[in-house]
Amino acid sequence: MDNYSTKPVISNQNGMVPTQSLPAIPTFSRFEEESNDWDWSQFTDILRRRALVIAGVATIVMGTATYLTLKEQPVYQGAFKLLVEPVDEDATLGKVKVDDPNSQPKLDYESQIQVLKSPELINSIVKELRIIYPDITYDSLLQALSINRLISDSNETKIIEVSYVSHDPNRIKVVLDKIAKSYLDYSLETRKTKLRQGVKFVDQQLPSIKNRVDRLQKELQVFRQSYNFITPETEAGEVTNKFSALSNQRATLNQQLATSRANFTSLNEEQGALAALNNTVAYQQLMGQLRQLEVQIAGESARFQPDNPAMQILEEKRQNVVSLLQQEAKRVLGVKYAEAITQLQSLEVQSQELANAERQVAQQAKLLPVLSRRYTELDRDIKIATESLNRFLTTRETLQIQVAQTEFPWQLIQAASNPQAPIFPDIPRNLSIAFVTSLILGIGVGLLVEKGDNTYHAVGSLKGDIKLPILGILPFDKKLQSSQDHNLVPRAIEGTRTTGDDPQAENSTLSSIFSSQSANHSKQGGGKFWEALQVLYANIQLLNFERPIRSLVISSALPGDGKSTVAFQLAQTATAMGKRVLLVDANLRRPQLHNLSDLNNLQGLSSAISTNLPVEQVIQKIPGFNNLSVITAGPILPEPARLLSSEKMKQLMAYFHQSFDLVIYDVPCLVGIVDARLLAPHTDGMLMVVRLDKTDKSGLTRAQDSLKISPANILGVVANGDRGKFHDVNYQQSVYG
Repeated sequence: MDNYSTKPVISNQNGMVPTQSLPAIPTFSRFEEESNDWDWSQFTDILRRRALVIAGVATIVMGTATYLTLKEQPVYQGAFKLLVEPVDEDATLGKVKVDDPNSQPKLDYESQIQVLKSPELINSIVKELRIIYPDITYDSLLQALSINRLISDSNETKIIEVSYVSHDPNRIKVVLDKIAKSYLDYSLETRKTKLRQGVKFVDQQLPSIKNRVDRLQKELQVFRQSYNFITPETEAGEVTNKFSALSNQRATLNQQLATSRANFTSLNEEQGALAALNNTVAYQQLMGQLRQLEVQIAGESARFQPDNPAMQILEEKRQNVVSLLQQEAKRVLGVKYAEAITQLQSLEVQSQELANAERQVAQQAKLLPVLSRRYTELDRDIKIATESLNRFLTTRETLQIQVAQTEFPWQLIQAASNPQAPIFPDIPRNLSIAFVTSLILGIGVGLLVEKGDNTYHAVGSLKGDIKLPILGILPFDKKLQSSQDHNLVPRAIEGTRTTGDDPQAENSTLSSIFSSQSANHSKQGGGKFWEALQVLYANIQLLNFERPIRSLVISSALPGDGKSTVAFQLAQTATAMGKRVLLVDANLRRPQLHNLSDLNNLQGLSSAISTNLPVEQVIQKIPGFNNLSVITAGPILPEPARLLSSEKMKQLMAYFHQSFDLVIYDVPCLVGIVDARLLAPHTDGMLMVVRLDKTDKSGLTRAQDSLKISPANILGVVANGDRGKFHDVNYQQSVYG
């Protein structure tokens, strides 16, 4: 929304000339969307500001972690590895695998590990160990013992690792050596015992299996001789063919029955009856006569009344035809109905005969499944019994060979040794983790503290929040900021100094600061602060090429943002650029420009508004700046807002606009004070000063909210007191876009 104002035409009182309306200056929308992306520079700025907090938290966390780590009692760990051979009898004690005699069953490792931890094995180990270490018990040994199956590259191996932890490294090797010997003895004895039991079981089962094979073969021989049943498949094929033929006949007959029933049912319905009548010639002829009579009646009804003899004759003929038509329909339907009943009865008789034939075939085939089933059962039992007999014979031979062998089923592939370094605590690892954790916690606390800080520290965050163009960035100047803070000390009474203030000393201090800056500008033609002011002035002028800005209001959200200093410095910069500049102190509550410019404040703006004093008498010159004129605030009067909103003030502003190239108004802050909003609509725009590291975000938000309903043209924002890398080109580009 472009804001503009229209200035009233004033009289030539006090030498002032009539003026026209000021041109409208385009403005940036205060609701312009801006990116607020988090970048590395913002993060490093936060780390720099909160370095003490981060260092303090990190030191405390690191110190605590270091103390706890060094205080921990070291824990050592040792281990040995066993190669476990998954033999058949380990998994199938007393059983014979019936699927594949050549396949080897797998060892159930989970169950085997539980057996190795069982009290039967562990208690015998504890008894021997207690001779050396009396404090060892079953629970303590089991708690410190770990048995796992090793996994390599997501593949399960045949290796079991047994590890033991203790505070004494010498104790670990003694305990593990004893456990390894006990496990190897257990595996050897268990293997031999299982093999012998397997041979005994096979010998017990072989006689009964042989007898079963002989008995089944005799039963099959008797069955074949009794029923002359050599090929049951042939008998089954013949019965199947008969059933197939009867099924085809049944399907055809069922289709005919369905058609006949559908025809019979349709005759009892209106649509079916009409269909039957439509195929009758006599009925169709009568229907034609009826239609002709109805056409004649319709035609004559247009000429005669219903009681006319001609109409009555035609109606009698129609009734006769209708009567004949009903008689013909009754006759035709009766014939059709009789034919349908006759056909349906015939088909039902055929269906009964076919059912009798099906029952006969079923009775013939009833005996065949029983015989086939019996034959199949006998043949299957013989095959199973024969295969079982062959497997038992093969298994018996294998077990006898394994019993004769003396090799160990388990092999110790890595013996236990004395551990050299503790596994806990891992001091380098713990300290590394503690360092990273302390750093993260320190940064986190620093970010929380930063989150709770309600001020702006970087131009980027300011730009993203206010959604207004940043027209200038003034770098931090320690001397200048100290003078600003000194000038903002509250007075006991508006317009007067507190007891003990020295006006000469204060003016002398301020004058020396700005005089030294001016001398530096003239001698060197540069400097960060001077360059920033030039950029600010250039950006203001570039807002509109055709109609340059000739009057503006400089304000801020809250006191202490340095708006008076910015106004004074900007006026000097414009004067150095060859402009005739008028600097007006419109802060009728707590004026500052007379201190900054080292001028008297006996007469000023309040005098020109409240009296008939000619305006030329309140305009003062600053030594060394020929084109810079200043109007101080003047005596402090009650109700300053009424003075600034008066018609006289509007006339003065119009006169200033016509008489100078640039008019700068220094006004009070925006929050809680209406003065700035009274003057801004009658100028080309408003410039808002925000002091980094000081301006409260909520105050700036309230200031923006107050400007939303104001017709003032908001030109942009000046970021004051920036501590960033102002000389960096990339930094400036990131801010100005």
